[in-house]
Amino acid sequence: MAFEDMGASWVPLREAIQAGTLRATDKTAPEVAVRFDALIRFACLQLGRRLGAEVTPALTRKELAEPQLRVTSQVGQLVSDGRLTGGIRIPGTVGTLQVTADLRAGRVVCHVDFDGPREGRPTTRVNWLVRQLKDAPETVRLEAFTLHGRGAGASELLRVVRTDPAVLVVDPAKEIRGFRVATTTPMGSKRGTGRNSFIDSVLDAVTDFYENVVQNLKPWTSTPPPRIRPEEVFTPPADVPPALVSTAPSSQDGPEVTARTAAAPGHAGSPA
Repeated sequence: MAFEDMGASWVPLREAIQAGTLRATDKTAPEVAVRFDALIRFACLQLGRRLGAEVTPALTRKELAEPQLRVTSQVGQLVSDGRLTGGIRIPGTVGTLQVTADLRAGRVVCHVDFDGPREGRPTTRVNWLVRQLKDAPETVRLEAFTLHGRGAGASELLRVVRTDPAVLVVDPAKEIRGFRVATTTPMGSKRGTGRNSFIDSVLDAVTDFYENVVQNLKPWTSTPPPRIRPEEVFTPPADVPPALVSTAPSSQDGPEVTARTAAAPGHAGSPA
């Protein structure tokens, strides 16, 4: 299987976005929106094949039940911002891999949002993230979100945060609740595949972001799960006479256990 063409509406759509003349009633927008979602599905299949896992598009229940809602939302983004967006769910990862194709800026942005540690100083929490990105490109952008904070958080490139974690701490009194890690790559313009193609620029961006960033991130756990302890055999205390160690049925035993015990040979009350 392959995805090799963004369709005949791709070039007119890009030209309309650059000129600022795209309207919601234009036929090019819905056609490209549907093609982009097909590209996201293909990216899921391609990544899932390499991971040996079921990778799926991140859609809401409403979007699954009424696909036209998804198309309408995408067209609205194209008209207002010149953007196409999609999400990819990968089992076992810290969050959904989000993909944004910014047709005005000519770039593809991949990012993932996830919760940070729930304890430690702000710089300690930032260092927790930086350690996990030791092999990531220095051009990766980090953003920190504070508890009860509104809007965008403090943002800086990884190469800067590595030397000064405090650049992501706007207010030491505010608790960092989560992070965003993002990469930005050039967007191809051609409708097909190959050099300078939109399709390959998106597929490469998704694969590289997962390999360099997402697969190396682990969620924070404040306490480890309880571990199974070895079975303990009951041994009566040494100062208790053996005659006092009762094996008679307890009042808490079920009726079946009591009945079986009472009928056992040699038990008091059983027929001789």
